[in-house]
Amino acid sequence: MTQRSTAPVTSTGQFANLRDHHGTPLGRPLTLAIAGAGARGAGYAMLAVKGDIPVTITALAEPRTGRRDQLAARYGVPAAHCYDDWRVMAAGPRVADAVIIAVQDAEHLEAAEAFAASGYDILLEKPMATSAEETDRIAAAAEAAGVSLSVCHVLRYTPYTIRLKQLLDSGRIGDIVTVQHLEPIGYWHFAHSFVRGSWRREDTSGFLLLTKCCHDIDWLSHIVGRPVRAVSSFGELTHFRPENAPEDAGERCVSCTIEPGCPYSARKLYQIGLREGGVKRYFTKIVADELTEESVEQALVEGPYGRCVYHSDNDVVDHQVVNLEYEGGVTVSFTAIAFTPQENRHTKIFGTRGQITGDGQHIEIYDFTTNERTVIDTDNGGSTAAEGHGGGDAGLITAFVRAHYEGRPELLLSGARESRDSHHVVFAAEESRRTGQVVQL
Repeated sequence: MTQRSTAPVTSTGQFANLRDHHGTPLGRPLTLAIAGAGARGAGYAMLAVKGDIPVTITALAEPRTGRRDQLAARYGVPAAHCYDDWRVMAAGPRVADAVIIAVQDAEHLEAAEAFAASGYDILLEKPMATSAEETDRIAAAAEAAGVSLSVCHVLRYTPYTIRLKQLLDSGRIGDIVTVQHLEPIGYWHFAHSFVRGSWRREDTSGFLLLTKCCHDIDWLSHIVGRPVRAVSSFGELTHFRPENAPEDAGERCVSCTIEPGCPYSARKLYQIGLREGGVKRYFTKIVADELTEESVEQALVEGPYGRCVYHSDNDVVDHQVVNLEYEGGVTVSFTAIAFTPQENRHTKIFGTRGQITGDGQHIEIYDFTTNERTVIDTDNGGSTAAEGHGGGDAGLITAFVRAHYEGRPELLLSGARESRDSHHVVFAAEESRRTGQVVQL
């Protein structure tokens, strides 16, 4: 393994090619700093170091001591470069070629501006920021500092999306006329993240379309390949409200007499996560400090994840539709909904010569000329965060690392300007939902 250096990084940033003109590595790995070591930051770090490009984690900022120490030991991060506040890291000498910013959404603007000013190339977790003005400031800060900034729009990087985009660009179904796209969030995923969890309130995180579905709005722009010119939207918080609580429902699942028959039972969800792997274990790890019955029970008694879904302090919508009109007249209808099984997104793309139906893994092409159906299996795994977003997490990190190690910016599909523009669509849609007006872009 390459010996890591703890000296300040002096490379120029923004695709500083770490190979010579013959393509030979220059003798040191790409260095990364991690700002925020929650599920996303830690997951990206793991993917970065296990790829075929040499990568070293040289700095780590995380307020939770146990998690920080655990990751520092795993990656051999020097104690001098372990911080309980990312601001201290950003203010000191630059200690990595690039930084992965995975702090809370409300801190994205401050963090992006600080690390850009310090010369770091940036991979920024979605959403880009919590307002349209902040997205403008982040894009401007990266441009002014001369650094690269990419947003983690992982859906662009899945094998499924790459194959779908190739088919559309080749004219396989002619010109796109309209698209139907569904984001089935999943009833217990929604209860975990958007009723009990960190994204339940607009004032502490953001509205649902931003925190959950900016992925989808960005993906649709990528697929259609044209700018949006008009937006309308409708939606509200219908079900997870106090007046909808069943009779005799308790304030917490652990003390509720009707809990065994409730589909949103926290005890049911997180105890299953103790026994099974996959997505439910992923959520259980977020809830409890340890994967034990005692730790989970304590979390349900004391923490936010044990609250009744009808007696939480949530206010984000549980369903929303967004209508988009793109330049050239292409239209899109997008629906986000809590009340579904946990499953892949569903898309139908209607073209002048055929139709494509997709589910995140399979692509079915119906050809108007031959009346034939062709099914392609992209075999990319599960669609959730715990399953790597259908290969999107790995695809994103591979592209980011290789782009900076080899000086190939074309590998990055979600730059600051593209993400700024797709986020503007998200904010316009929320404006339409609140005002009842069509918003022109």
